[in-house]
Amino acid sequence: MKKDISYSVLELAIIGENKSLASTLAHTVELAKSAEKAGYKRFWLAEHHNSKAIGSSATSILIGKVADHTKTIRVGSGGIMLPNHSPLIIAEQFGTLGTLYPNRIDLGLGRAPGTDQETARAIKSDFYQAAMSFPQEVEKIEHYFAPQMDNVKVRANVAEGVNVPIYILGSSLDSAHLAAKKGLPYAFASHFATQHLMNAMETYHREFQPSKILSAPYTLAGVNIIVADTDEEAERISTTLYKMIISLLTGKRGFMEPAAEMTPQLREMKNHPSVQNMLKYSFIGSKTTVKREIKEFLNTTQVNELIAVTNTYDYNDRIKSYNYFAEIMKEINEED
Repeated sequence: MKKDISYSVLELAIIGENKSLASTLAHTVELAKSAEKAGYKRFWLAEHHNSKAIGSSATSILIGKVADHTKTIRVGSGGIMLPNHSPLIIAEQFGTLGTLYPNRIDLGLGRAPGTDQETARAIKSDFYQAAMSFPQEVEKIEHYFAPQMDNVKVRANVAEGVNVPIYILGSSLDSAHLAAKKGLPYAFASHFATQHLMNAMETYHREFQPSKILSAPYTLAGVNIIVADTDEEAERISTTLYKMIISLLTGKRGFMEPAAEMTPQLREMKNHPSVQNMLKYSFIGSKTTVKREIKEFLNTTQVNELIAVTNTYDYNDRIKSYNYFAEIMKEINEED
Protein backbone atom coordinates (compact mmCIF):
# COMPACT_ATOMS: atom_id res chain seq x y z
CA MET A 1 0.00 0.00 0.00
CA LYS A 2 1.23 3.49 -0.82
CA LYS A 3 1.76 5.83 2.11
CA ASP A 4 -0.31 8.92 2.87
CA ILE A 5 -3.29 8.08 0.70
CA SER A 6 -5.30 11.22 -0.01
CA TYR A 7 -9.08 11.14 0.17
CA SER A 8 -11.56 13.36 -1.63
CA VAL A 9 -15.26 13.83 -2.43
CA LEU A 10 -17.18 13.48 -5.69
CA GLU A 11 -20.52 15.29 -5.60
CA LEU A 12 -23.44 15.07 -8.05
CA ALA A 13 -25.94 17.12 -6.02
CA ILE A 14 -28.53 14.33 -6.28
CA ILE A 15 -32.04 15.52 -5.47
CA GLY A 16 -34.18 13.42 -3.16
CA GLU A 17 -37.92 12.89 -3.23
CA ASN A 18 -39.79 15.89 -1.80
CA LYS A 19 -36.59 17.96 -1.81
CA SER A 20 -35.84 21.02 -3.90
CA LEU A 21 -32.83 21.86 -6.03
CA ALA A 22 -32.21 24.91 -3.83
CA SER A 23 -32.01 22.86 -0.64
CA THR A 24 -29.86 20.23 -2.37
CA LEU A 25 -27.34 22.82 -3.54
CA ALA A 26 -27.29 24.38 -0.08
CA HIS A 27 -26.43 20.95 1.32
CA THR A 28 -23.68 20.60 -1.29
CA VAL A 29 -22.04 23.75 0.03
CA GLU A 30 -22.40 22.60 3.64
CA LEU A 31 -20.95 19.20 2.73
CA ALA A 32 -17.92 20.88 1.17
CA LYS A 33 -17.36 22.89 4.33
CA SER A 34 -17.65 19.74 6.42
CA ALA A 35 -15.26 17.86 4.10
CA GLU A 36 -12.72 20.66 4.38
CA LYS A 37 -12.89 20.47 8.17
CA ALA A 38 -12.49 16.67 8.06
CA GLY A 39 -9.29 16.84 6.02
CA TYR A 40 -10.49 15.90 2.53
CA LYS A 41 -8.06 17.00 -0.18
CA ARG A 42 -10.50 17.99 -2.89
CA PHE A 43 -14.19 18.40 -3.62
CA TRP A 44 -15.11 17.59 -7.21
CA LEU A 45 -18.44 18.14 -8.94
CA ALA A 46 -19.59 15.98 -11.86
CA GLU A 47 -21.24 17.20 -15.04
CA HIS A 48 -24.56 15.54 -15.95
CA HIS A 49 -27.47 16.64 -18.11
CA ASN A 50 -31.17 15.89 -18.63
CA SER A 51 -31.59 14.11 -15.32
CA LYS A 52 -34.21 15.53 -12.99
CA ALA A 53 -32.44 14.03 -9.98
CA ILE A 54 -28.95 15.46 -10.62
CA GLY A 55 -28.32 19.11 -9.85
CA SER A 56 -24.70 19.48 -10.98
CA SER A 57 -25.40 20.39 -14.61
CA ALA A 58 -23.87 23.88 -14.45
CA THR A 59 -20.64 22.49 -13.06
CA SER A 60 -18.42 25.56 -13.36
CA ILE A 61 -20.94 27.73 -11.52
CA LEU A 62 -21.19 25.26 -8.64
CA ILE A 63 -17.41 25.02 -8.40
CA GLY A 64 -17.28 28.78 -7.90
CA LYS A 65 -20.03 28.65 -5.30
CA VAL A 66 -18.27 25.91 -3.32
CA ALA A 67 -14.87 27.58 -3.59
CA ASP A 68 -16.37 30.85 -2.34
CA HIS A 69 -17.68 29.16 0.82
CA THR A 70 -14.51 27.19 1.63
CA LYS A 71 -10.93 28.23 2.28
CA THR A 72 -8.41 25.46 1.76
CA ILE A 73 -9.96 22.40 0.11
CA ARG A 74 -9.30 22.05 -3.62
CA VAL A 75 -12.44 22.39 -5.73
CA GLY A 76 -12.88 21.18 -9.27
CA SER A 77 -14.59 19.11 -11.91
CA GLY A 78 -14.94 15.38 -11.84
CA GLY A 79 -15.36 16.13 -14.55
CA ILE A 80 -16.06 18.58 -17.30
CA MET A 81 -17.21 16.52 -20.28
CA LEU A 82 -15.04 18.30 -22.81
CA PRO A 83 -16.82 17.21 -26.03
CA ASN A 84 -19.86 19.14 -24.74
CA HIS A 85 -17.91 22.40 -24.74
CA SER A 86 -15.59 24.72 -26.57
CA PRO A 87 -12.06 24.32 -25.11
CA LEU A 88 -11.69 28.10 -25.32
CA ILE A 89 -14.76 28.70 -23.14
CA ILE A 90 -13.69 26.08 -20.60
CA ALA A 91 -10.23 27.63 -20.42
CA GLU A 92 -11.78 31.06 -19.83
CA GLN A 93 -14.12 29.72 -17.14
CA PHE A 94 -11.45 27.80 -15.25
CA GLY A 95 -8.81 30.47 -15.78
CA THR A 96 -11.20 32.90 -14.10
CA LEU A 97 -11.89 30.43 -11.28
CA GLY A 98 -8.16 29.86 -10.86
CA THR A 99 -7.59 33.60 -10.57
CA LEU A 100 -10.41 34.08 -8.05
CA TYR A 101 -9.33 31.07 -5.96
CA PRO A 102 -5.56 30.71 -6.50
CA ASN A 103 -4.02 27.24 -6.32
CA ARG A 104 -7.34 25.62 -5.38
CA ILE A 105 -9.04 24.81 -8.69
CA ASP A 106 -8.77 21.44 -10.51
CA LEU A 107 -9.87 20.74 -14.08
CA GLY A 108 -10.83 17.11 -14.55
CA LEU A 109 -11.63 16.33 -18.18
CA GLY A 110 -13.68 13.45 -19.55
CA ARG A 111 -15.00 12.59 -22.98
CA ALA A 112 -18.30 10.86 -22.15
CA PRO A 113 -21.43 12.98 -22.67
CA GLY A 114 -22.68 12.75 -19.10
CA THR A 115 -26.13 12.09 -20.53
CA ASP A 116 -28.00 10.15 -23.21
CA GLN A 117 -27.09 10.38 -26.90
CA GLU A 118 -30.10 12.52 -27.87
CA THR A 119 -29.28 15.07 -25.19
CA ALA A 120 -25.62 14.99 -26.19
CA ARG A 121 -26.63 15.97 -29.73
CA ALA A 122 -28.83 18.75 -28.32
CA ILE A 123 -25.84 20.09 -26.38
CA LYS A 124 -23.52 19.91 -29.36
CA SER A 125 -24.58 18.67 -32.78
CA ASP A 126 -21.10 17.36 -33.60
CA PHE A 127 -20.64 15.63 -30.24
CA TYR A 128 -19.41 12.37 -31.74
CA GLN A 129 -16.71 14.09 -33.76
CA ALA A 130 -15.66 16.09 -30.69
CA ALA A 131 -15.47 12.92 -28.61
CA MET A 132 -13.24 11.28 -31.22
CA SER A 133 -11.02 14.38 -31.12
CA PHE A 134 -10.71 14.33 -27.32
CA PRO A 135 -6.86 14.18 -27.25
CA GLN A 136 -6.66 17.20 -29.56
CA GLU A 137 -9.27 19.05 -27.48
CA VAL A 138 -7.20 18.44 -24.34
CA GLU A 139 -4.17 19.89 -26.13
CA LYS A 140 -6.16 23.01 -26.91
CA ILE A 141 -6.96 23.41 -23.20
CA GLU A 142 -3.28 23.03 -22.33
CA HIS A 143 -2.37 25.59 -24.99
CA TYR A 144 -4.81 28.15 -23.63
CA PHE A 145 -3.40 27.83 -20.11
CA ALA A 146 0.21 28.18 -21.21
CA PRO A 147 1.89 31.59 -21.21
CA GLN A 148 1.28 33.07 -24.68
CA MET A 149 3.11 35.33 -27.08
CA ASP A 150 1.31 38.44 -28.31
CA ASN A 151 1.26 37.20 -31.90
CA VAL A 152 -1.15 34.32 -31.08
CA LYS A 153 -4.46 35.19 -32.74
CA VAL A 154 -6.88 33.20 -30.53
CA ARG A 155 -6.16 33.40 -26.82
CA ALA A 156 -7.86 32.71 -23.51
CA ASN A 157 -6.24 35.71 -21.89
CA VAL A 158 -7.74 35.09 -18.45
CA ALA A 159 -6.27 31.55 -18.39
CA GLU A 160 -2.73 32.21 -19.55
CA GLY A 161 -0.23 31.13 -16.92
CA VAL A 162 -2.94 30.41 -14.33
CA ASN A 163 -2.24 27.34 -12.18
CA VAL A 164 -5.16 24.97 -12.84
CA PRO A 165 -3.98 21.33 -12.87
CA ILE A 166 -5.54 19.08 -15.51
CA TYR A 167 -6.67 15.53 -14.71
CA ILE A 168 -7.72 12.93 -17.27
CA LEU A 169 -10.89 11.11 -16.24
CA GLY A 170 -12.01 7.84 -17.70
CA SER A 171 -13.60 4.44 -17.47
CA SER A 172 -11.68 2.66 -20.24
CA LEU A 173 -8.20 1.94 -21.53
CA ASP A 174 -8.38 4.85 -23.99
CA SER A 175 -8.18 7.40 -21.19
CA ALA A 176 -5.33 5.46 -19.54
CA HIS A 177 -3.25 5.62 -22.73
CA LEU A 178 -3.86 9.36 -23.06
CA ALA A 179 -3.10 10.23 -19.43
CA ALA A 180 0.10 8.18 -19.55
CA LYS A 181 1.26 9.70 -22.84
CA LYS A 182 0.72 13.24 -21.58
CA GLY A 183 2.15 12.61 -18.11
CA LEU A 184 -1.04 13.77 -16.41
CA PRO A 185 -2.78 12.41 -13.29
CA TYR A 186 -5.42 9.79 -14.04
CA ALA A 187 -8.79 9.40 -12.29
CA PHE A 188 -10.80 6.23 -12.93
CA ALA A 189 -14.58 6.14 -12.48
CA SER A 190 -14.55 2.85 -10.57
CA HIS A 191 -17.53 3.89 -8.46
CA PHE A 192 -19.71 2.75 -11.37
CA ALA A 193 -17.44 1.55 -14.22
CA THR A 194 -15.65 -1.35 -12.58
CA GLN A 195 -14.70 -3.70 -15.38
CA HIS A 196 -11.48 -2.11 -16.62
CA LEU A 197 -10.06 -0.63 -13.42
CA MET A 198 -7.09 -2.94 -12.96
CA ASN A 199 -6.19 -3.08 -16.65
CA ALA A 200 -6.43 0.70 -16.92
CA MET A 201 -4.21 1.25 -13.90
CA GLU A 202 -1.64 -1.23 -15.19
CA THR A 203 -1.67 0.40 -18.64
CA TYR A 204 -1.26 3.88 -17.18
CA HIS A 205 1.70 2.87 -15.02
CA ARG A 206 3.38 0.88 -17.81
CA GLU A 207 3.10 3.63 -20.42
CA PHE A 208 3.56 6.68 -18.19
CA GLN A 209 5.90 9.32 -19.58
CA PRO A 210 7.24 11.89 -17.09
CA SER A 211 6.22 15.46 -17.85
CA LYS A 212 6.57 18.95 -16.48
CA ILE A 213 3.44 18.17 -14.49
CA LEU A 214 4.38 14.79 -13.01
CA SER A 215 7.65 12.92 -12.57
CA ALA A 216 5.80 9.74 -11.55
CA PRO A 217 2.29 8.34 -12.11
CA TYR A 218 -0.56 9.63 -9.94
CA THR A 219 -3.85 7.73 -9.79
CA LEU A 220 -7.26 8.38 -8.29
CA ALA A 221 -10.11 5.87 -8.00
CA GLY A 222 -13.78 6.47 -7.32
CA VAL A 223 -15.42 4.34 -4.61
CA ASN A 224 -18.94 4.25 -3.16
CA ILE A 225 -18.79 4.74 0.59
CA ILE A 226 -21.52 4.42 3.22
CA VAL A 227 -20.30 4.25 6.80
CA ALA A 228 -22.65 4.12 9.78
CA ASP A 229 -22.50 3.13 13.43
CA THR A 230 -23.26 -0.52 12.64
CA ASP A 231 -23.25 -2.81 9.61
CA GLU A 232 -27.02 -3.14 9.96
CA GLU A 233 -27.61 0.60 9.91
CA ALA A 234 -25.30 1.03 6.92
CA GLU A 235 -27.23 -1.67 5.05
CA ARG A 236 -30.50 0.12 5.76
CA ILE A 237 -29.09 3.43 4.54
CA SER A 238 -27.67 1.74 1.44
CA THR A 239 -31.15 0.83 0.18
CA THR A 240 -31.26 4.34 -1.28
CA LEU A 241 -28.14 3.64 -3.35
CA TYR A 242 -29.33 0.25 -4.55
CA LYS A 243 -32.74 1.60 -5.56
CA MET A 244 -31.01 4.39 -7.46
CA ILE A 245 -28.77 1.97 -9.38
CA ILE A 246 -31.64 -0.43 -10.12
CA SER A 247 -33.68 2.48 -11.47
CA LEU A 248 -30.75 3.57 -13.61
CA LEU A 249 -30.28 0.08 -15.05
CA THR A 250 -33.99 -0.33 -15.78
CA GLY A 251 -34.37 3.10 -17.34
CA LYS A 252 -36.75 4.37 -14.65
CA ARG A 253 -34.76 7.33 -13.43
CA GLY A 254 -36.36 9.32 -10.68
CA PHE A 255 -35.57 11.25 -7.55
CA MET A 256 -33.48 9.63 -4.84
CA GLU A 257 -35.70 7.61 -2.51
CA PRO A 258 -35.57 7.53 1.29
CA ALA A 259 -33.84 4.65 3.03
CA ALA A 260 -35.96 1.67 4.04
CA GLU A 261 -35.52 -1.83 5.38
CA MET A 262 -33.75 -4.30 3.08
CA THR A 263 -36.67 -6.41 1.90
CA PRO A 264 -36.17 -9.91 0.41
CA GLN A 265 -37.22 -8.55 -2.99
CA LEU A 266 -34.73 -5.68 -2.86
CA ARG A 267 -31.99 -8.03 -1.64
CA GLU A 268 -32.65 -10.29 -4.60
CA MET A 269 -32.44 -7.34 -7.01
CA LYS A 270 -29.34 -6.06 -5.21
CA ASN A 271 -27.63 -9.39 -5.86
CA HIS A 272 -28.36 -9.31 -9.60
CA PRO A 273 -25.05 -9.58 -11.55
CA SER A 274 -25.58 -6.22 -13.29
CA VAL A 275 -26.06 -4.39 -9.99
CA GLN A 276 -23.20 -6.22 -8.31
CA ASN A 277 -20.88 -5.44 -11.20
CA MET A 278 -21.75 -1.75 -11.22
CA LEU A 279 -21.32 -1.46 -7.44
CA LYS A 280 -18.32 -3.80 -7.13
CA TYR A 281 -16.25 -1.12 -5.46
CA SER A 282 -18.80 -0.14 -2.85
CA PHE A 283 -17.81 -0.24 0.80
CA ILE A 284 -20.79 -0.27 3.12
CA GLY A 285 -20.78 -0.95 6.85
CA SER A 286 -19.40 0.13 10.19
CA LYS A 287 -16.01 1.80 10.49
CA THR A 288 -14.41 -1.54 11.25
CA THR A 289 -15.93 -3.24 8.21
CA VAL A 290 -15.20 -0.42 5.77
CA LYS A 291 -11.66 0.06 7.05
CA ARG A 292 -10.85 -3.60 6.44
CA GLU A 293 -12.31 -3.54 2.92
CA ILE A 294 -10.68 -0.23 2.00
CA LYS A 295 -7.27 -1.51 3.08
CA GLU A 296 -7.75 -4.53 0.80
CA PHE A 297 -8.73 -2.23 -2.08
CA LEU A 298 -5.70 -0.02 -1.55
CA ASN A 299 -3.37 -3.01 -1.37
CA THR A 300 -4.81 -4.35 -4.62
CA THR A 301 -4.90 -1.15 -6.64
CA GLN A 302 -2.00 0.85 -5.15
CA VAL A 303 -3.81 4.08 -6.00
CA ASN A 304 -2.59 7.42 -4.67
CA GLU A 305 -6.01 8.81 -3.83
CA LEU A 306 -9.59 7.71 -3.21
CA ILE A 307 -12.57 9.78 -4.34
CA ALA A 308 -15.54 8.89 -2.16
CA VAL A 309 -19.09 9.01 -3.51
CA THR A 310 -21.73 8.83 -0.80
CA ASN A 311 -25.32 8.90 -2.00
CA THR A 312 -27.75 8.79 0.91
CA TYR A 313 -31.19 10.34 1.16
CA ASP A 314 -30.65 11.89 4.56
CA TYR A 315 -28.16 14.76 4.67
CA ASN A 316 -27.07 13.92 8.22
CA ASP A 317 -26.29 10.35 7.16
CA ARG A 318 -24.02 11.74 4.44
CA ILE A 319 -22.16 14.02 6.83
CA LYS A 320 -21.69 11.21 9.34
CA SER A 321 -20.50 8.80 6.64
CA TYR A 322 -17.98 11.26 5.22
CA ASN A 323 -16.69 12.09 8.72
CA TYR A 324 -16.32 8.40 9.56
CA PHE A 325 -14.54 7.76 6.27
CA ALA A 326 -12.10 10.59 7.01
CA GLU A 327 -11.39 8.97 10.37
CA ILE A 328 -10.79 5.64 8.64
CA MET A 329 -8.34 7.14 6.18
CA LYS A 330 -6.45 8.97 8.93
CA GLU A 331 -6.13 5.70 10.84
CA ILE A 332 -4.91 3.85 7.75
CA ASN A 333 -2.32 6.53 7.01
CA GLU A 334 -1.12 6.54 10.60
CA GLU A 335 -0.71 2.78 10.59
CA ASP A 336 1.54 2.95 7.54
